[in-house]
Formats: sequence, C-alpha cells, structure tokens
Amino acid sequence: MSPLTRLPVLMASTSYPANEGDWKGLFILRLTEALARRDDIRLQIWSPPGPLPENVESLIDKTQAAWLGRLMQEGGIAHLLRNRPIRGLRAAAKFLLNLHEVFKRNADASIFHINWLQCALALPGNDRPVVLTALGSDMQMLSIPGVRLWLMHALRGHPTTICPNAKWMVAPLAKALGRVANIRYVPFGVDERWLNIDRVITNSPVQRWLVVSRLTKDKLGPLFTWGESLFSGSTRELHLFGPMQEEVPIPEYVFYHGPITPDALAEHWFPQAHGLVTLSQHPEGRPQVMLEAMAAGLPIVATRLPAHEDLLTHQVTGWLCDDQASFTSGIEALSVAELNRKIGAQAAEWVAANVGTWSDCAQRYIDVYRTLQPRLGGPE
Repeated sequence: MSPLTRLPVLMASTSYPANEGDWKGLFILRLTEALARRDDIRLQIWSPPGPLPENVESLIDKTQAAWLGRLMQEGGIAHLLRNRPIRGLRAAAKFLLNLHEVFKRNADASIFHINWLQCALALPGNDRPVVLTALGSDMQMLSIPGVRLWLMHALRGHPTTICPNAKWMVAPLAKALGRVANIRYVPFGVDERWLNIDRVITNSPVQRWLVVSRLTKDKLGPLFTWGESLFSGSTRELHLFGPMQEEVPIPEYVFYHGPITPDALAEHWFPQAHGLVTLSQHPEGRPQVMLEAMAAGLPIVATRLPAHEDLLTHQVTGWLCDDQASFTSGIEALSVAELNRKIGAQAAEWVAANVGTWSDCAQRYIDVYRTLQPRLGGPE
C-alpha cells in the first residue's frame, strides 16, 4: 500500500520506556515497533518520551514531554494513586486534559488506538473508531464507583472494539462494557529471541531460580516465607530482579540484583536458570515476563491467580500452587532435569502456537482496525 493510502492511526498510552533498559511500558515500545514495520498504516503516538522508530510521529510537545518524563520517573499514574493519592489524582486529571486536546486536534485519524481503559476517558465527542487495549490494572479501575458509567459515556458514538490481552478478562469486560463495545481477545507477542534461546539444563549441583518483578509486598507475596526452607543453605539459589517500589526487607539467602534489562535476561540468566517463580498476590493481567520465560523454555511456578491460570496448565506448561506445600512440591518436582526440560519445552511450544511474535500481534491489531475502518468510507 502506498504512503498516500496508509490508514492513519493515533496511538495513546500512559506508559512508555525512556530507553531500551527501562522496564516501564516496554511492551508498548515492542508493539509500536511491530506496527511501524507495516506498510498499510501511518502511526502517530502520544505517550511519555522514549525511543521511536523513524517512521512513527510523536505528538507530544517539549512541555508535555518533560512533564510526562517526570511522571514516569515517579512510577506513573497508577503508582502515584496507590501511594500519593492527591498527587495521583492531579496527575491523572492533567493527563486526561492533555490527551483530550490531542484527540480533538487529530480528529482526522482513522483509528484511535488507546492503551489502558483510563485513557479512553479523554475521548472527545466525535465518531472516530476506537481500538482499546485492556490490561490487568484496568479491571481494578472498573470497580471504582462511577468509572464504568464514565467510560460508557466516553465511548458513546465511537465504534469501539476492546481488546484484552488475556482471555480471562473477556467475560468481565463484556459484562461491564459490552453494551457500548465489542470485546475481542488480542494477545501480545514476544520477541523472537526468547523463542530462540538455547537453554541447557543438567543435574547441576547448583540450581538458579529467578524472580523478575517490581518489588512490592503484593507482587512478592509469600515468596520469602515459603522460599526459606527451599533456598536457604541448599544447592538451590533464589535470584531476585526488579526495581524496589516499596521498602521490602530482603532476606540474606536471596540474591537481589536490582533492575535488569531484557538483554541481560536473554543473554545470561534465562539460558542457565532452572525456572521462574512468581508468588504474586497482585491483580495481574498477563505478565509479559512470564510469556518470555515460557517462550525461552523456562518452567514457571506460580500462584493460582486468574492471570496465571490463563497462561499455565498445571503440570503441563507450568506449576500452579495454592499454598506452601504445593509450592514446595512444584520446586522439588521441577528440580529433576527430565521433568524440567519436558515442561519447559511444552511451555515454549504453547507460546509459539498461541501467542507468536510481536509481528503476529501487529497483524491481529490490523485485523481489528479493518473491522472498524470501512465505517469511515476510507481506503480499503
């Protein structure tokens, strides 16, 4: 398709990485890169500042870029709302006002592609079609009094498809917003490099188990309590990676490395690791690091949350646990190299067959765009 007939798409996001090593919103960068490789759309984006492909136009001005950059350094709107509610509310109001003006100024876009339900609250009163990516934190927001009605009002008049990135969100979204939008499951992809990792597992005397997570009490869950007997003074090591977002005391038996880049995980840690652990009690959506670990053939031991059950089939592509006893059973079972390799391989096969790469994800979104675009009478 020639540049003159490319479908104009305006993407909006509350989060975007400042650089390749930044963990915040890295999946938005990967989606942007995949969409930018298409020759059938023309992509503009309004988001916090960060690296953009050459053929993607940023719609933020210098003042907005500076403000959004500071906002990301503070952890983003959701983090502020949890920890500094008044500051968070002011930031959310300013964000929505700025985004509302962007939507109004760019009303000629054929599609508004909005990441996070909260961004849809800024929609103007026109008839632009909306593709709305729903993530795990959005489900919490829907339970706030008045938010569902506000969203229904904002989406009124906009042909809308809401795209949760996990199947478990389809039913609650249909119940909450099915009157004003179609609900269509669109999973994110993974970088091809995760699928190409050559992981070698032997009956080594030292097994390295990884936890990759933001450090909060809810995200870590009972990890330190349940893990002490398994990883303290044994041939198993527990390595913890991620930014400290709450003051969480870390036991001496845990190897804490701080934040880590995807490059370091892919090149060093995943190939030699025995497995990934997540005992999160946080309302997760679909953790990208779990998808990447599965793609790399890394078995996962995880708490039985809807988000984890959406990804893992117990004792087939991972290990789900309800309590300390089942967690212990999972670690001990997967300490055996043969079962470890089997479940890791089955996890990688599942990701390749059901998720695919970011290019596959971009094609899924293009398919959604095309269901909405003919209503505009624009280019086919």
